[in-house]
Amino acid sequence: MQTYPLKGMNLDEARAVQFRVIDCIMKEFEGHEILSRGDLGVVPGLNKPVATSKVERVIADIFEAESCVLVRGAGSGAIRLGLYSMIGPGEKILIHDAPVYSTTATSMEMMGLRCMKADYNDPDNLKAVLAKEKDIRGAVVQYTRQKPDDRYDMESVIRTIKEGADIPILTDDNYAVMKMKKTGVQCGADLSCFSSFKLLGPEGIGIVIGKEKYVRKIVDCSYSGGMQTQGHEALDVLRGLVYAPVSLAVEAEVIEECVDRLKKGEVPGIRDAFPANAQSKVLLVEFEEDIAEQVLEAAERLGAAPNPIGSESKYEMVPMFYRISGTFRRIDPTFEKRMIRINPMRGGADTVLRVLKRAMESVSICF
Repeated sequence: MQTYPLKGMNLDEARAVQFRVIDCIMKEFEGHEILSRGDLGVVPGLNKPVATSKVERVIADIFEAESCVLVRGAGSGAIRLGLYSMIGPGEKILIHDAPVYSTTATSMEMMGLRCMKADYNDPDNLKAVLAKEKDIRGAVVQYTRQKPDDRYDMESVIRTIKEGADIPILTDDNYAVMKMKKTGVQCGADLSCFSSFKLLGPEGIGIVIGKEKYVRKIVDCSYSGGMQTQGHEALDVLRGLVYAPVSLAVEAEVIEECVDRLKKGEVPGIRDAFPANAQSKVLLVEFEEDIAEQVLEAAERLGAAPNPIGSESKYEMVPMFYRISGTFRRIDPTFEKRMIRINPMRGGADTVLRVLKRAMESVSICF
């Protein structure tokens, strides 16, 4: 299988991002404030905690965006509110001709949006759809791959859409932000949405960055106290952003090492191995036999995590051995029998390959 993984930041680039995050924090917070747990409630004039408002300004600065808002519902909630802010119910929206992530599809269904598909891998097809469907009112671009042969470049897709239609663009930056050098907004989109939980932050908090007019609409519709991100949650988002880039860069290096060693035949019984963004960057392993399910069961007994919590969250320390993504399964259901995905998380290549080899050996003994 040919895949086209995104080229993320190396360790030196990730370290520079960490330093930038710290610099942005210190421009906004006094020293005693960053050592606190923040405030609570709806402060008059802000309608949110002071700490939350400051964190939002820091995040906007980090990613060179006009504005930022922290929302409930993690990445899916961020996308849902982002869609609401930029497009009306029942209108046409442009999407990639590929399986749509399930909660994003649900959000589109809730709004009654009419999805117009274009192949983002084919600029001519994208231009043709935009020329034909004159009443498209917005577009969604997922940063990571939705199917194995996706190879489009985020900046090129955004530029082509903007040249073809005067419409707002929302990018789903989940599994890409803090890995890639630019966010969707930095590539020219109007909004970027992602989860703090995937960036070592707290559960349930989503991040929306981008144009002030769209962020303001989200703020206005989230007026109640229960919708606010409390000060301690906002500060935990920042703490995650400090440590995420370097952690994710190390993880990417381990994936590349695993691929190299597997392709050299270090573990017998493997047909192929390759990196892929599905949805997070992972190692995909294809076996010579249909043993994927049995290998996953054996790997868990050997200490591997069997399923994601937030996928790269602060709780996920040990390597995760799990089935391939739903979008990949829809492309070819037979993948599920002979292929698994592995995310090293905080583990090294020696650990990943040791578990893989022992899991496969235990399966061969059973057969």
